[in-house]
Amino acid sequence: MAGENVAGLIFDCDGTLVNTPPIYARAWEKGFAESGVRMPAEWFMARAGMSDHVLMDAFASDFKALFDRKSAVRTMRKAFFEDIGALTEIDHVARIARDNHGRRPMAVASGGARIIVESCLEATGLIDLFDAIVTIEDVAHPKPAPDLFLRAAEVMGVSPAECMVFEDTPSGLEAASRAGMRGIDITKFG
Repeated sequence: MAGENVAGLIFDCDGTLVNTPPIYARAWEKGFAESGVRMPAEWFMARAGMSDHVLMDAFASDFKALFDRKSAVRTMRKAFFEDIGALTEIDHVARIARDNHGRRPMAVASGGARIIVESCLEATGLIDLFDAIVTIEDVAHPKPAPDLFLRAAEVMGVSPAECMVFEDTPSGLEAASRAGMRGIDITKFG
């Protein structure tokens, strides 16, 4: 990043900073169980990074499943928190955050719920690296809309054009592009 016009760094959480997708897959399998339809882990992994609302819409549509959404989220969160001790950081991305801590503003911008995002960052010891945490509760539209990243830039006091975003999903990278930010696909290195 030396020599680049980068004033602020923005990191996605799930699948970028923290290896949450396998734990989410198990948790959502339990959350969706009451529908009577078994959620294949592969189905979830292909949709990792979707907000809860978008994921539930996809599940209902793809499997023609009927279920109580509040109950599914409650069951999913309970299962997720029971397994939170198994979370690990994604080393090569966490290293970038540690190397830049205190050198430039940094934020987490996640389509996840604040309680889960903050708990994941706390469980992995990453929470204190960031100046701001922006979650789905802070914006009107999930990724691929640019809202999360634009809000993170605003909170950091950095122009969107001077932000670099670290992401692991196509929808997150599209959101970064739509925000006028440079997106880095973390699945391409490390």
